[in-house]
Amino acid sequence: MQNKGLIKLFAILFGLVSLYQLSFTFLANKVEDNAKVYAEKKAPDNARLKATFENRYLDSVANKDVIDLGIAKYTYDDVRDKEMNLGLDLKGGVNAILQVSVKEILKSLSNDSSNEAFNTALKNADARLKSSNDTYLNLFFEEFEKIAGDTKLSDPTIFGTKALSSKISFNEANATVKETLEEQISGSINTAFEVLRSRIDKFGVSSPNIQRIGTSGRIQIELPGAKDIERVTKLITSKAELQFWEVYTNAEVQNFFFAANAKVAELLKDDTEVEKVKDSVKKDDIDDLLGETVDSTKVQKNLFTYLFPRVAQSQNQISSVVAQARVADTARVNSLLRNKEVRNLLPNELRYVKFLWDYKSIKTEKPENADDDFEVEEFISLYAVKSNRNDRPTIEGDVILDAAQVFDQLNKPEVSMTMNSSGTKQWAKMTADNVGNFIAVVLDNYVYSAPSVNQTIEGGRTQISGGTMTVEEAKDIAIALKAGKLPAKASIVQIEVVGPSLGQEAIDASFLSFGLAIFLVFIWMILYYGKAGIYADIALIVNILFIFGILSSFSAVLTLPGIAGIILTIGMSVDANVIIFERIKEGLNFKKGLKQSVSEGFSIKGALSAIIDANITTLLTGVILYVFGTGPIKGFALTLMIGIATSLFTAVFITRLLIDGALDRNSKLTFNTSISKGWFQRIDVKFLRKRKIAYFISGAVIIAGLISIFTLGLKQGVDFKGGRSYEVRFDKDMNATEVASSLKDVFGSAPEVKTYGSSNKLKITTAYRIDEEGTEVDEEVENTLYKGLKPYLGNTSYENFKPGFEKSEAQMGVLSYIKVAPTIADDIKTSALYAVLGSLLVVFLYILLRFRKIAFSIGAVVAVFHDVLIVLGVFSLTYSFMPFDMEIGQSFIAAILTVVGYSLNDTVIVFDRIREFTGTHTSWKYHDIVDKALSSTLGRTINTSLTTLLVMLAIFFFGGDSIKGFMFALIVGVVVGTYSSLFIATPIVYDTAKKEQKNK
Repeated sequence: MQNKGLIKLFAILFGLVSLYQLSFTFLANKVEDNAKVYAEKKAPDNARLKATFENRYLDSVANKDVIDLGIAKYTYDDVRDKEMNLGLDLKGGVNAILQVSVKEILKSLSNDSSNEAFNTALKNADARLKSSNDTYLNLFFEEFEKIAGDTKLSDPTIFGTKALSSKISFNEANATVKETLEEQISGSINTAFEVLRSRIDKFGVSSPNIQRIGTSGRIQIELPGAKDIERVTKLITSKAELQFWEVYTNAEVQNFFFAANAKVAELLKDDTEVEKVKDSVKKDDIDDLLGETVDSTKVQKNLFTYLFPRVAQSQNQISSVVAQARVADTARVNSLLRNKEVRNLLPNELRYVKFLWDYKSIKTEKPENADDDFEVEEFISLYAVKSNRNDRPTIEGDVILDAAQVFDQLNKPEVSMTMNSSGTKQWAKMTADNVGNFIAVVLDNYVYSAPSVNQTIEGGRTQISGGTMTVEEAKDIAIALKAGKLPAKASIVQIEVVGPSLGQEAIDASFLSFGLAIFLVFIWMILYYGKAGIYADIALIVNILFIFGILSSFSAVLTLPGIAGIILTIGMSVDANVIIFERIKEGLNFKKGLKQSVSEGFSIKGALSAIIDANITTLLTGVILYVFGTGPIKGFALTLMIGIATSLFTAVFITRLLIDGALDRNSKLTFNTSISKGWFQRIDVKFLRKRKIAYFISGAVIIAGLISIFTLGLKQGVDFKGGRSYEVRFDKDMNATEVASSLKDVFGSAPEVKTYGSSNKLKITTAYRIDEEGTEVDEEVENTLYKGLKPYLGNTSYENFKPGFEKSEAQMGVLSYIKVAPTIADDIKTSALYAVLGSLLVVFLYILLRFRKIAFSIGAVVAVFHDVLIVLGVFSLTYSFMPFDMEIGQSFIAAILTVVGYSLNDTVIVFDRIREFTGTHTSWKYHDIVDKALSSTLGRTINTSLTTLLVMLAIFFFGGDSIKGFMFALIVGVVVGTYSSLFIATPIVYDTAKKEQKNK
């Protein structure tokens, strides 16, 4: 081998750089471990407080030197920026996809047009979006064309407004207007992206990621390490629309409430509820047999059943709060107050009143002597603001120049705001006009404060404050106001939440499986190849160092599937060494010298050609996965591609350096041991004679699988069908059927409940209210789940039940949570289909170009289809009784594409030998060439498959619950792929080539 010195220098330098980059991860982990110890001492039993103290500790050491190299010093912030990033499934956190409302942008551009055709088209587009993969704008445009008649989009009542006059001309063609609208929508989504990025950058988590997803109007946000999920969702979905309104007092609206109460009683006269009063006095023996006597009385409902007005009987009782209600009743109150007959009772001075809720509820305190059945209730305050015909506030938030979280004179957190010159004048006038009255500060239609005005406020400064406002809430309001408001509502269409405790469990399981897999491979290589196996193991260690070093250098995110990708590349690295060593052994068997056999084994004519072909096909699969995948699949694809590059380098160059070094020292080098000597030697199996039996077996298995798929179907995950899925831990073994029955009472229909991993964990999947948008809906569904599971949760509070903050092994609650809206689920399925078809097409073309015969391409693609169909069939036949999750989702597609890559890896090795034998043994008949090629590569095929299976079985049994289905698909794929390369792909090549020859 030439340039040995250069390769040595590169390997040493690359190794040192990798160690240097990884050192930052170890140092950052050390500081973070110290923070956890500190937080545990300060708040051992409160996860929320623990997270706060942990953040305080890290903030305090952020700018302190934690490493001094003499020539350079690094603070914790410097080290954190250079550490390896852990993904959601290893660190916990939030991964959300937000959909910016194109409908809201269109309405805003039209100045809230009341044009009937326009609004009907919007309504029809809403309905079609639920079952279409097309963009909202295209759907709106199609619907408008159907019903508009002679009306054009450039009509003054739609988009021909004064604001758009420079962009849309009167009577302009619809197609031209659509192009302008596309530009405007794209600009609005860019604005939303920048606003969200600004908010996320200030949020304070390490390695946040935000990116646009094509032209769909969707934005993906990843926040590894985020623990306060409720806070995160509010920050990223809040429109940050700040408004200042004049306020009606409780004295001004109380007469309306009394009139409304009577009207609501009339409206609800048929809607009565039975209140049962138990008579505890037992009458006689007959009553004993019949049970307790129950006296039933009917209770008439009215507005005050749900709303409790704050009556002002004196000047001291005048308040900006007009009423209170239970949080659970707010939707009912809203409906009643919006009722047309109720609104007609408003006097002229209250004609445009708008009722808004406080941003925060207040909980009743539980008395010390209360029994366990006592329910803590949440109440929320109601305000009445002075709206107008156009529903425009006196001052809007676009006048705010700056906002910051500060503390008031009582050391309570508040938000200080500075206004521009226009806002300063408006604020001075508004406060002057309302001395002695109240002004409400409203953010996203929630009242944050409604203080009384004592005097005119000049200078353009004001505050948002509230008695119960926390520092975090004040910071988030300041962040949102400073970053600016979103141009349209952004709703969460997909979210994955992983609690930090689950992430730690995944790390522990991953490292256990990782260590075991490497140990098994090391032992096997030494047992099979002796001293050469030790060199292969050293190359494998270098390979692992390089992979982690590259991931750390480029700040790539390491995920659980990413670790699986690394472990898979270990198998492929071993595969390259196996191919080389088998070629060397072949040379030795032909009585060639050791040096000549080694030289030929590492040459293009020897093993290198097959290794390159096999790695390129797998690399192409990785590229397809990276292009079409999202989140964890991208992580898997990235580590797979990096692993392929480093495996190729270490297997070919590092192993060669070590072997050449041994030869230079005249070391006695063997490529087998006393145990493996003679294995797979002089094999001559007539594979082609058995091809019809193989065709029959494969055909029967595929038909059985297809029947199962069309009858039993496949278990689709929430990312393919939409829905919500919760992983919940309990303190005892759970009966899934019993829990499903309990949840049916609160959800209306029974959700899917399955034991997940250990018997005290359940995976609960439901489509309950999945078509409804909004964080408040997600909160209500989570609350409903909590109520349904309450009998099994003991004293666990709702706050501790929710996902996010770290939970000890003894704590019950939600460990992870996934939500996928139906519209995005359809898109995910479409992308998955494109990924599979794209990979097959790319592989077909590569093999056609590489081997120059269509028979090889047909054989490879047929074998791949064969493998995929069998894996699908196995999943369909077994998902109902397997003790682990076998959902078909994005991770499964990643597994399928990996199977495609592995199957081709195996197949290409055989094809390469057929091509070689065809050129060197011109006198042989073609069926002899094929059989000999299969027989000569059988040792490599079995050896590689065995080492890969050892790795995968280690991950399957010890790698954690969430990855078991993924690994099972890979295990089935490896077994089937090995079989198909021997009995399907190559026989198909033979039959196709024979048919081509006959046709000539």
